[in-house]
Parts: sequence; structure tokens; C-alpha cells
Amino acid sequence: MNEQKQNIWIDTDLAVGKKRTHKPGYCDVDDGYAVLQLLKNDQITISGISTVFGNTSIENAYEIAADICDKYATYEIPYFKGAEAALDPQKVEHNEATLALAEKLKNNRLKILAIGPATNVAIVLLKNPELAKNIEEVVLVAGRRKPTDYFNIGSKGNRAPDLNFDLDNLAFEVMFQAGIPVTLCPFEISSKVWITDEDLQKLAKSDSANQWLANHSEAWLNQWLEQGAQGFNPFDVLASHYLIAPELIKSEMLSAKLELHLNDQIPENPNQQFKNYLLCGDEGLYKVKYCFDVADGYHQALIESLTK
Repeated sequence: MNEQKQNIWIDTDLAVGKKRTHKPGYCDVDDGYAVLQLLKNDQITISGISTVFGNTSIENAYEIAADICDKYATYEIPYFKGAEAALDPQKVEHNEATLALAEKLKNNRLKILAIGPATNVAIVLLKNPELAKNIEEVVLVAGRRKPTDYFNIGSKGNRAPDLNFDLDNLAFEVMFQAGIPVTLCPFEISSKVWITDEDLQKLAKSDSANQWLANHSEAWLNQWLEQGAQGFNPFDVLASHYLIAPELIKSEMLSAKLELHLNDQIPENPNQQFKNYLLCGDEGLYKVKYCFDVADGYHQALIESLTK
């Protein structure tokens, strides 16, 4: 590990323990894994947490950020309420979170872990383009190689969206055009890592933060098991782990582009509805680091990073 601590800003749509609003069931829990993993690492300083809409409402995300920082952080971490909807090019305005991030960037170089829609990051880049030089890297959960690389959940035909990208395509374009270093941790890599009931039992025997996480992960795990999966893929924690231990994450430099293709979220798609895809390969205007696999023994390293 590096001797010097990394300064990380987390931008997240925390949803741990919240019920879905658009359909029955519970929201994703993996953002909680990512935040707690960084909290536990002594080579990381979390400079701030900004919340954003996404897996849940901005109010829920902010509430969870407050709980985590107040109950489980060993040092003071400021947290802020950010964008409640996708970027509107006709009305780009700062919010509490983007003002705080911009102020931090004025005198500090930061890496940003953006594990929700990238709306807050895009607002800062549009309102304060001079601050782009102080963003060392933005690490996001998004992208795929081909439009037919579906995000399959279990064995019963359920597909997940490329949610962070789907909810705000324009925010990604803003980041690419700003020329900041972008690292993508897509479904391709997270689909190779599983959290099972055995893992939750280990977390439940650990500290209070992990007990909270394990308790709220049970309903999420059951939803995946009902879809025929062997566990659940902890999407966001692959991105946080890349920041902690990049040697455990296999990556390559690719070119990225946005293209319209048939919407893979619509079964059969009789009306031929389309959507934007973030595609990474040999062709494209924007260079990205694309994470695609994990090193041998990764699962044990992941659990140890949470339970140490």
C-alpha cells in the first residue's frame, strides 16, 4: 500500500435497507459495502460524502449517509445533499453537495468514487471547469463492451439496467468532454464476485457497522436467490476496492462512446424503443480505464477488507 493516504470524495446514492418505490422489494445494498470498506482502510481519508438520487430518493440517500458518518466513522466526515434529478442543460445549478465538492477541489486534488448517477460531478465541471485539473480520477460503476452484454441477474431472465449511466447519460458526456481520468467498474467485473449467506454470517459476527450491513443485506440476498442466483453481486464495492488495492483488479485502457441501440430493459421490445449505451472497445472518442476481472483469491481479500 502507499505510504501517503489517498484523499477520496464519495458521491453515492446510498439505499441500504430502503424499500423500492417503483416496484415491490428492497433497494441495492452494495453502496454501503463500498463506503464501509473505505472507512475501514487506514490508507484512505474520506474528504466528504455527497449524496445523489438513483437507487432511492435523495432524502433517503442523505439519511443513510448521516447514519453511517455519525455512527460508524472514526473521524469527522462532512456529508451533503446533492442532485435529486438528472442534469438539466437548461438549468444547471449548484446544490449543497456540489458547492462543497467545488470548495474542496479549489485547494485539494481528489479522487472521486462516484457510485450513483454522475450528476453532482457533472454540475461541478460545468459550473467550475477550472477545477477539472484537481480531479485525479473518477471511478464509476457503468459501461459494457457490446449492447448485447446484458446485465443478467440469476437464471430466470431478469436483467438489470446500467442504472448509473441510464439515469443520467449527459453527466457522463460532461466528464468525458472535460478530459478527466475515468475508470469504469462495470457489470463485467462485478458479475464475477458473489456475496452469499455465509458471507453475511461472517459480517454479522463482526463489528456494529458490519452487523448493520449484514442485517439489511438479507432481504437483498433473498431477492437474488429468488431469481436463481447463487448470491448477489456487490457492484459498488469493486469500485472502492480498485481505489484501495488496484493490484487485485484487472483492467485495460479502452475507448468509450455513446450509441443508441434497442432498449434491453423492454421484453421483446415490439415497438422498437431505443436507449443510449456506454460502450467500451477499440473505437470511441474517450479513453477510459476499464476493469474486467479480479485476481485469484479476491473473494477472501474482499471479506477481509470489511472485517479487519
